[in-house]
Amino acid sequence: MSELKESVSQIISYIGGADNIESASHCVTRLRLVLKDKDQADVKSIENLDIVKGTFFASGQFQVIIGPGLVEKVYGEFIKQTGIKESSMAEVKENARAKESVIQKAVRTLADIFIPILPAIVASGLLMGFNNLLANPGLFYEKSVIEVHTGIAGIAQIINLVANAAFTFLPTLIGWSAVKKFGGNPVLGIVLGLILVHPALMSAYDYAADPSKVKHWDVLGFKIEQIGYQGQVLPVLVAAYLLAQIEIFLKKRIPDAIQLIIVSPIALLLTAFLTFTIIGPITMTGANWITDGVVYLFDVAPVFAGAFYAFISPLLVITGMHHLFLGVNLQMAGSLGYVTLWPIGDTVTLAQGTAALTMFFILRNKKMKNVAFTSSFSAWLGITEPAIYGVNLRYRYPFIAVMLASAIGSGFLAYFDVKATSIGVGGLFSFLSVFPEYWGVYFTGNIMTIILTALITFLFSKSKRFKNEDLEA
Repeated sequence: MSELKESVSQIISYIGGADNIESASHCVTRLRLVLKDKDQADVKSIENLDIVKGTFFASGQFQVIIGPGLVEKVYGEFIKQTGIKESSMAEVKENARAKESVIQKAVRTLADIFIPILPAIVASGLLMGFNNLLANPGLFYEKSVIEVHTGIAGIAQIINLVANAAFTFLPTLIGWSAVKKFGGNPVLGIVLGLILVHPALMSAYDYAADPSKVKHWDVLGFKIEQIGYQGQVLPVLVAAYLLAQIEIFLKKRIPDAIQLIIVSPIALLLTAFLTFTIIGPITMTGANWITDGVVYLFDVAPVFAGAFYAFISPLLVITGMHHLFLGVNLQMAGSLGYVTLWPIGDTVTLAQGTAALTMFFILRNKKMKNVAFTSSFSAWLGITEPAIYGVNLRYRYPFIAVMLASAIGSGFLAYFDVKATSIGVGGLFSFLSVFPEYWGVYFTGNIMTIILTALITFLFSKSKRFKNEDLEA
């Protein structure tokens, strides 16, 4: 215990003392600190401590990797020695976000909206993949599995129903999460989403197939199209923001006694009217432009598009900008029925794990070898942060190897136009969300990425340009 106290005391000293700490919390493996002046942190000295497996700055927080179980003891001693108030994860994040730029705050807002609904999206993607295994011919038999084993046709239909639910009602999921984020009543967000996919409206898919069949509302001489917003993202985000702002505005001005019967009806009616007349048509057009632009780029220059996207993806991750593409992938899945960016870009996940594992064989420091080994497997299971911040960024050249190798692998996948049902789990099991007809190409591209990452990392380690004294430190 005395060693623990001494190590915590040293951490406090190396980050600039208790006076430099704004707030502190912890997750399963890391101390999460918001520092008043991050330049005071002596990162190298902290990482040399035995109980520390690595450090990194992300999202305005200085995060110290300790490990599961031990981090709770370290945090308790940390609070005891500094005398600061215990903070929740949410409080630490809010303190960190106060230091972010406008762009960072915008990206973080999108992340806070999309991440809570990801479990539903990933589940749908995996189930769609499983349904494809049952319904597509030529995978196990000449015919499909359900044609050969007709008794399980009903099971396949139920799986398909469950798999499609999240995308059928995608505006409802986004409405709930977005209105909650924007400070409104999330239940009203659910209602807004249901309004936008109401069965009385012509679905967005039918409208895209034949716009001439759409019906209209006649409002004071204006013709308003009765179109649903199935599979749409941008229109729902803007409508949700408007709904939350109207609700907040009304609550500040209407007495508490009558808010229940006044606020919600007015907020929903105004939002629905403005969405169907102005917001919806404009943002739907913009969203379709974005989707069409991505599809066009991959049609015209697939190798360049795939390679460039994978090359910048590691940089996007460390800046948090990768969350922008969650919305693009969701828009593609909802409106097109497939995604291209996610499966093509997931080579980066395997590359991060491979680079870390390669460093396990290159490094001579026992502590860093352990970090490299454990973080490589977590990366292959879709959690790349320990590999990125604990190993690859620290030594620089593994991170560069990841960018180069994944660019080649993703360019290969883009050339063969690999598609997935939706966003899925990253890493080794990502193929489960990829359409089965692309599995051969997908496995080839990923194996290519793994081999190239290991090779480039090893070659860079022998280069004088990347010689690093930390290999033995």
